[in-house]
Amino acid sequence: MEGVCRDGMPEAVVALTGASGAQYCVRLIEALVEHKWSVNLIVTSTGAINLDLECGITPRELADREGVNLEDNENLAARAASGSARFDAYVICPASGTTIGKIAAGISDNLATRSALVAMKERRKLIVIPREAPYSTPHLKAMYNLSEWGVVILPASPGFYHSPRDIGDLVDFVVARILDQLDIEHSLGKRWTGEEVGAED
Repeated sequence: MEGVCRDGMPEAVVALTGASGAQYCVRLIEALVEHKWSVNLIVTSTGAINLDLECGITPRELADREGVNLEDNENLAARAASGSARFDAYVICPASGTTIGKIAAGISDNLATRSALVAMKERRKLIVIPREAPYSTPHLKAMYNLSEWGVVILPASPGFYHSPRDIGDLVDFVVARILDQLDIEHSLGKRWTGEEVGAED
């Protein structure tokens, strides 16, 4: 990773927007903190609604852990809004279709979209986790464009080959893929070895 935050810890901007799937963001932040990352957390107004509906907590409660700083989504003067502020990664988890569309169109009307566009203009790691079904054609085209421009599109689509036992295992499956993109060694779930299926006679 090319950048480090001011105290030497790797640092990520994590935005929780108005798509269902707030549990993914909660687990991601837990994992980042566990791996000694600092997190600048942005929660949109609709993201806060889903965080309450799906997890029963507020943005401030989510940020109430060491290494997590809650930003005001309306503050376009925050560090994450500037390309001169160095972050190791930017993650939008989950990413609403509206947020994806705005980023693809170059619209930076709040801190979540502005930080994503900063990542793109500075050629830094940006990971977008859409959680939608089915995808609309405009959003598919937006994701196609973002992918062509170097953004990692990582849908919140958990696998089942690892025999998940509960919802937590499904959430961990997706979070593990995000951590892989951040080059973070972790133990969330089993990795495929090639020995899971017996050889044919």
